Amino acid sequence: MNEDVLNMEIRKFLKKVGISSQREIEKALQAAIDSGKLQGNEQVAVSIRLEMPDAGLVHTLDESISLE
Repeated sequence: MNEDVLNMEIRKFLKKVGISSQREIEKALQAAIDSGKLQGNEQVAVSIRLEMPDAGLVHTLDESISLE
């Protein structure tokens, strides 16, 4: 295994995850605010699950995002 290649591939993957996740979170929050489901001053729970079946990895991260 080439550590340099692996490092770059992981960074590319995480960049894609970060960018696409941010867009989806922003869209979902705006839609919830527009529909009245959220007011825009809450803290909302957020969870992400990372899976790599070939390596037996399952990692879950639970956090909250403050909207104000």
